[in-house]
Amino acid sequence: MTAPRPIAILIAALGGEGGGVLTDWIVAAADAQGFPVQSTSIPGVAQRTGATTYYIEIMPATLDALGGKRPILALTPGSGDVDVVLASELMEGARAIGNGFATPARTVVLASTHRSYAIAERMAMGDGRYDIGRLTKAIETHARGYVLFDMAAVAKDAGAMINAVMLGALAASRILPIPDEAFEEAIRHDGKAVDANLRGFRAGLAAPTQAAARSIPDGKRRRAATPSVAELEAEANAIMPASAREIAVEGLRRTAAYQDASYAALYLGRLRPILAADAHANAGGRLIRETARQLAVRMTFEDVVRVAAAKIAPERFARIRADLGLEDDEPFRIVEFLKPGLDEMVQVLPPRLARRILAWAERHQWRPHWGMEIETTSLFGYLRFWTLAKLRRLRPRGHRYALEQAAITQWLDLIVAAAQLSADIAIEIAECARLIKGYGDTWQRGSANYATIETQVIRPILEGRVPLAQGADAIASARTAALVDPEGEGLAKCLAEIASRTAAPRMAAE
Repeated sequence: MTAPRPIAILIAALGGEGGGVLTDWIVAAADAQGFPVQSTSIPGVAQRTGATTYYIEIMPATLDALGGKRPILALTPGSGDVDVVLASELMEGARAIGNGFATPARTVVLASTHRSYAIAERMAMGDGRYDIGRLTKAIETHARGYVLFDMAAVAKDAGAMINAVMLGALAASRILPIPDEAFEEAIRHDGKAVDANLRGFRAGLAAPTQAAARSIPDGKRRRAATPSVAELEAEANAIMPASAREIAVEGLRRTAAYQDASYAALYLGRLRPILAADAHANAGGRLIRETARQLAVRMTFEDVVRVAAAKIAPERFARIRADLGLEDDEPFRIVEFLKPGLDEMVQVLPPRLARRILAWAERHQWRPHWGMEIETTSLFGYLRFWTLAKLRRLRPRGHRYALEQAAITQWLDLIVAAAQLSADIAIEIAECARLIKGYGDTWQRGSANYATIETQVIRPILEGRVPLAQGADAIASARTAALVDPEGEGLAKCLAEIASRTAAPRMAAE
């Protein structure tokens, strides 16, 4: 096993934008997670001829995971050695490109699309402004990934400074193995304008998704339009390695058909940090390929809306007719036998209301199931499923959707964190998504088994309580045991065996 390399962050901010405070927040959050971290600053020049830059290096492994050895961290960025460029203004993002810090093989650029014009631009006799399209194109061409949106506008709407929005954008990129809560705690510990900074952080956290992780401004502030599926496919073909392109494109089509183009844009945006993690771990495209496959399945989870749409899909009727060997004019009947439980019935309700109902049912030990027989070939039966399928527009406001999106985010965070230690471990975590499938009891059992593996195997590995050399095999064994025996007995035996194996070396050492 080779030691992970530091994550290098270059921050470019103008005077008065709180770049130093932003740096302190990042350093405090990394330190709270036990990661070795170091920061330096390089003062800029007055009259907007250059930004003040801050440089941070974070070793994404605790001292225990490094065997007590302290890493040597650099004081200044090197050309081509930066993982993240975080710029408070579009020109500063492009300036980092011009200085050679951003490279297509390594760097993700997070930049605001608004402009604060330089003196040279203002002094020109005519229109001396740099072409925004060319600045944006430079970032798109010379970065591995990029997130561009108007951070100044988001900060203004939130009543916060732009540095808090920048911190949220960094957290949303999932490049750092630091949870959102750690950044929020750093803001609270700082103790200055806490409420406003938290609002700005959370607005920045949400903004990249809302902007579909891409924005090409024309000098006027406006919301970025959601790209079409065709545009997203072109982008995926441009940024993905050859081994993952077909899967990523299919994932875009699947998520768009499941919900809409915005949901497909979220899918691609979630893959960007994984793409960077794949390169960081030298995984050769294996990590991004497997994660793209599993993420597409997880984001198109089985809920009552999807089940209803599947029941009345025209291709299903055609397949049944063909299986029965019927002519086009021969009638037939389809009767669906369903037994939904309370969990399925509250899936499309708002999260707060659904939680109250489920909590009340849990207190009173009420676990009802409703037996149903619905004839989908009758007008009334068809309309019942058709009505449910039309709730797709309300799906993002529903309880099940909220649960799934939170779980997906945590799973992706674990993959990124694992990639800092081992590509094989990260891939095994990605494959653990195979446990979570179906709906009703099947989904609950799979989710419970995954949660057990995460708590007892995955997190101990990432926290250094299990030797890295045993990590990939331990996760694979636990996952296989859960797939073979979803009831959990085989998994329990496997976990006990893993615990005994990992405890033996510790006892011998003592």
